Order: sequence, then C-alpha cells, then structure tokens
Amino acid sequence: MTLKKIAWLVDSSAYISNTLKDHSDVYVIPLNIHFGLEQFVDGVDLTPDQLYDRLRNGTEAAKTSQPSAGEFAMLYEKLSKEYDSIIAIHVSNSLSGTLSSSISGAEIAQIQVEFIDSFSLSAGITGLVEKGLQLQEAGQSYQEIATELRNMTSKFRNYILIGNLTQLYKGGRLSSAQFYLGSLLKIKPIIQINAEGELKELDKVRSHKKAIQYLINKAVEAAEKDDLKHVYIMHANAEQQATDLKLAILQQAPNLQFTIGEISTSLAVHAGEDTIALLWYL
Repeated sequence: MTLKKIAWLVDSSAYISNTLKDHSDVYVIPLNIHFGLEQFVDGVDLTPDQLYDRLRNGTEAAKTSQPSAGEFAMLYEKLSKEYDSIIAIHVSNSLSGTLSSSISGAEIAQIQVEFIDSFSLSAGITGLVEKGLQLQEAGQSYQEIATELRNMTSKFRNYILIGNLTQLYKGGRLSSAQFYLGSLLKIKPIIQINAEGELKELDKVRSHKKAIQYLINKAVEAAEKDDLKHVYIMHANAEQQATDLKLAILQQAPNLQFTIGEISTSLAVHAGEDTIALLWYL
C-alpha cells in the first residue's frame, strides 16, 4: 500500500524536535518578534542569545505577531502542488491569532486543509505532530489522523514555572504592584494552559527551590497514578536547570523518558529567561 503524502505545518511556537527537524514533510512558518519599529523573524534573524540580551538590557517591550494570511496562502499553494493533503497544527487560538491567519490563508488560496487547534504551545504541538506521523506510518487517512489528534488535545498536561517576573511586567501581564510584591516576596508563579487553551495562574510558590519541588511532585505523581511514560522539559536559556530537574525526577520515577529542549524565541518574549516547563500527554 502506498501511503498518501501529507504535509505537516506548524508555526514557530512549536518545539522543533529532532524528529520534526529531520522530517522532509514537516514545515515551520515563523512568527514575528518586534522591538519598537524593529521586526525580526522567529528562528531566522534573531538568535536566542541576542533575544535574551535584549530582554535583559533593552528598554522597549518585546511583542510578537502571527504570520499574515498572505504568507500562509503562498505556502499552501506551494504545498498543494507537492502533497495529497495538508494538516496544520498551531499554537492555541486563545493565545495567538496564528490559527485564524492560517485559516484565512487557506481560504485565499482555495486549498483544503485540516486545521488543528493544539490548545497548547511548544512541545504540546510537537507531541501532536509526532503522534500524527506515527498514525500516518500506520496507514491512517489524513482525516482519521486529524480526528484522533483533536481528541488527543484533551490529554495534554503542563506546568510552567515562570523564571523571571520582569518580562511579564514589561509585557503588561503584571501590574506594578504585582511585580513589586512578587519580587519582594520571591514568589514563583506556576501557570498552566487549561483545557480551553488559555494561560491561567495555577499556583504561587515561595522560593525557587519549592517551585522546582512542585514540578518534581507533579511528574512523579503522574508517573505513579497515570502510568506516564514520556515528559518534555522545555526551558528558556536554562539548560542546566532542565537537566537537574530531569535527574531529580528520575530519582523517584526511574522509568520515565525525557526530551529536553529550548522554547522558541517567540515564546521566550512572553515567558522570560529561566522559565522551566513540564509538558506531557497522558
């Protein structure tokens, strides 16, 4: 049986794992990063080191924007000539206009696309694509794959430890009072993407050490109660912290498998340096 060719499209908020990076049918459309009037293309003309330097030392707040509908239209026209079908998986529609722009682009190009709202970001998107590639290899049609991946989004779990309150404050997500009190009391907020794909504060923990223990407990609990097999640890310029977290979890859940990766620059703009996240699918 000859497998139908499927083009997989994600936006650059996704974590591009080795599986995705090495796959010829996976395409990434970049988001944009803005510092005042300057615009950069995520993952293309702004390195992580350059971004973090500007976040630490710059005076202007960084912002992000989705690719235009026209950019999507051109890409869909190209892919439609090379593939039998297209599956596009994007950052949560509650967090970004990327999915809406993607849909508009397909309408302009008059191309049929299976769209999936990941209700997540970063490795949440990665996990869906990796699962989809497995289903494709097993011979499922692109409609069957899309249906199964949409069902899979409800099994997503995540715990995000914000490493630095400064970027949330600069981006307008914290008031002056919240920023001052949080910094003074050394509060570490734990946030979560809920079932609707919205970012919500889940908890507040006093001290970084207690916050890391919070993450360890969540992973170990899932391994014991839900038979968790694989965890993504995503970080913002904090690879050593991510490795240490992995080793600490392994002491209590030695059979867990891990993927450690860095969040994209477009996400680091909002999360800030030293952010650590645990993400998995049940």
